[in-house]
Amino acid sequence: MDLNKFTIRSQQAIQQAQTIASGYGQQVLENGHLLKGILEVDNDVTPFLLKKLNVNLPAMQQALDRIVQGYPKVSGGQVTLSRYANDSLTKALAALKEFGDEFASVEHLLIGILDSNDTVAQLLKDNGASKKDLVAAIKELRKGSRVTSQSQEET
Repeated sequence: MDLNKFTIRSQQAIQQAQTIASGYGQQVLENGHLLKGILEVDNDVTPFLLKKLNVNLPAMQQALDRIVQGYPKVSGGQVTLSRYANDSLTKALAALKEFGDEFASVEHLLIGILDSNDTVAQLLKDNGASKKDLVAAIKELRKGSRVTSQSQEET
């Protein structure tokens, strides 16, 4: 996985996800870690998008915490990507075409997670998020702008 195709904030979210997994003594990085990482490093775009989708953020975060705490713990070894997390990152990169973007931002990560069919995707769906509505909210937020640099989210 080439992290250079991700924006700086997306890379920070992925690194934060690894830190979260390590902190819980978990060897496999799951979508729950990714979503938690996104929510911790992005205080602008993600909360705006989730509110736009009428997601009850505090309730969803409590459920997300329970999911993450329930992942298996393993001592030692390096953190590796689960099949679902890898799938989410791959789908995030695939979503670039839909928006004409050059780098995968946190919005793309959200699309990838929502599209992955695991418990975290189901959590988002149960809380009112759908891919169609998420894409519409992203397009509304951007007003036609594209992600053309790694530091796009800072502007």
